[in-house]
Amino acid sequence: MLGCHLGRCFQVTVAGGSYQEGLTAMLQGVPPGLLLSEQEIYGDLLLRKPGTDELSSPRKEPDLPVIYTGTNVDETVPGAQNKYHTNGTPLTILIPNLDRHLIHVQQYQDTNRTPRPGHASYASFIKYGPDDDAIGAGFFSGRYSATIVAAGSVARKILRACGIEVFAYVKELAGVRAGEIDHATALAQTSAYRTMRCATDPFYQSLYVKGRLTPAMRFLQKMQVLAEVENEIDDIRALAPELTTAQIRARYGVHPVVNCPDADAAQAMLEACTRVTRTGDSSGGVVEVIALGVPAGLGEPVFEKLDAELGRMLGIGAVKGVEVGAGFAVKDMTGSQTNDEMRATDGRVEFLANHAGGITGGLATGQPIVVRLAVKPTPTIDKPQRTIDKYTLANTQLAAITRRDPTIVSRIWPVAESYTALVLLDQLILHHGYQALRAAVAASAEHKV
Repeated sequence: MLGCHLGRCFQVTVAGGSYQEGLTAMLQGVPPGLLLSEQEIYGDLLLRKPGTDELSSPRKEPDLPVIYTGTNVDETVPGAQNKYHTNGTPLTILIPNLDRHLIHVQQYQDTNRTPRPGHASYASFIKYGPDDDAIGAGFFSGRYSATIVAAGSVARKILRACGIEVFAYVKELAGVRAGEIDHATALAQTSAYRTMRCATDPFYQSLYVKGRLTPAMRFLQKMQVLAEVENEIDDIRALAPELTTAQIRARYGVHPVVNCPDADAAQAMLEACTRVTRTGDSSGGVVEVIALGVPAGLGEPVFEKLDAELGRMLGIGAVKGVEVGAGFAVKDMTGSQTNDEMRATDGRVEFLANHAGGITGGLATGQPIVVRLAVKPTPTIDKPQRTIDKYTLANTQLAAITRRDPTIVSRIWPVAESYTALVLLDQLILHHGYQALRAAVAASAEHKV
């Protein structure tokens, strides 16, 4: 299958499917010396995984990652203190599927003759034929996005070491839109949301904090634990603390379900989405991604502009639009309104606005990069819809009987965050290499007259 690879200097290749044995992300370009653990990768994966709240699919996948290659199993020499460090070889992360049951397979088999409107099930059947991986929508399921989050978790850690912070949140859901929030507040609130989710996730606490899964375990030992967890999913889920919305807001200052820096807006989003769900329908919305600390000049011109590369987030399932800065609003603005004026203060360049979203000419300006994604409602709904039998072309109707998400918005923000990190890290490696070469040429004797 083509189309499952991203990047030039920092490369990611993903594989797997919703009801295959699992999913895989292989990363090339990870620098050596990065201390990496499955616990921190899972800390990002749990933000996307299903079955955690009323806005996600009831599928109960733990999304437990296993680092298979790319890290040192021990110190390379006594006293080197490089145990579990990345070693510069390709890093492979496995995410086994643990919540696969015959009843769910049969549900898909019962409906696979009739493509879901709004879903890739018809087009993928035409492309791949009767062997199309249609159980759980295969690679066209939102489940594949776990690979992006796993890879992005590594990329975000590298970027943080370089002074770049990438974060995302729900800007709009079911017609409810959050007001303007300054970036420092948004970063603090999304960080608090991460802390809350790790503290209240029973798998994080029982498997990692309590040491049931440790980096010292060999691969087969880890898989043995995962095989046990497969039969304990409900028991582990039952260990989740029973905290009310008010208790979580008082303790962590965030909403328990919707990652929006404005907790009041988050509650209104939840209520609006719930009203739609009760009718059997689904909701869409907007995810906003912010990148702070991106150096000016990062990016390439023409075909590989930084904003064009970020536009590749249309590759995330259910994303139907990507805008940078003011985005589509520029059509109603004048040049004097869209231009971001500049001034110099104490030898530093300052911008008086950021309608460009931190990118002009395909290059970063040094301002915060602001990207928004329009996310469509979940195509799998509990309403009769007209469709066809893809084998006989007979007209028929379909009503979903499979597991479904009331909305995908609340699970796409960590995917968008990770995808942005992958793009920025790839561009950062190019940028540092180009600038180092430029400096070497400028300093060479041959360059001087």
